[in-house]
Amino acid sequence: MIGFDHWAATVSHFAQTGPGVNVDIGTTNGIFGGAVSAFLTTLVVGAIMVAVVPAYTERMMTVVLDDPIGSFAYGILSLLAIGFVAVVLILTVIGILVAAPLLILAFLVWAIGAAIAYLAIADRLVGREDGWLKPLVVAAAINGILVVTAVGGLLSICIGAAGFGAVLRNYLE
Repeated sequence: MIGFDHWAATVSHFAQTGPGVNVDIGTTNGIFGGAVSAFLTTLVVGAIMVAVVPAYTERMMTVVLDDPIGSFAYGILSLLAIGFVAVVLILTVIGILVAAPLLILAFLVWAIGAAIAYLAIADRLVGREDGWLKPLVVAAAINGILVVTAVGGLLSICIGAAGFGAVLRNYLE
């Protein structure tokens, strides 16, 4: 009869020497993944926005461009308030049931707002005489490229906050 110690040592040996298992995730993979995620999120959300609600998208783009500082301030203050409320709700344990949907909704509004803000920038850079495809790709590329660098990541958050603030202010005021 094989003892538990022998069995545990054998399992441990096999677990440590599993063939082809590589769990090394470097910083490069995380940065590249973040850039691809930012690119795809902006591209997909932006495409949905211009296909489903183009007039709203254009109106929000104008709001972001007309008052970028106000939109940014509204967005940052809203993010801080949502974060504070979420933490308080999570600490109460029962509030997790409210915090989870709140955070999901905040993420969706953030994705919409950020896509609108990047579309506004891309529209200023390349225009949309040929349609929305060029500004969509440029907006997504700008977001993806900014995420790769540390300073660009901070700028990306600021641009997203301006779009987030414009969308929230439109619904809350």
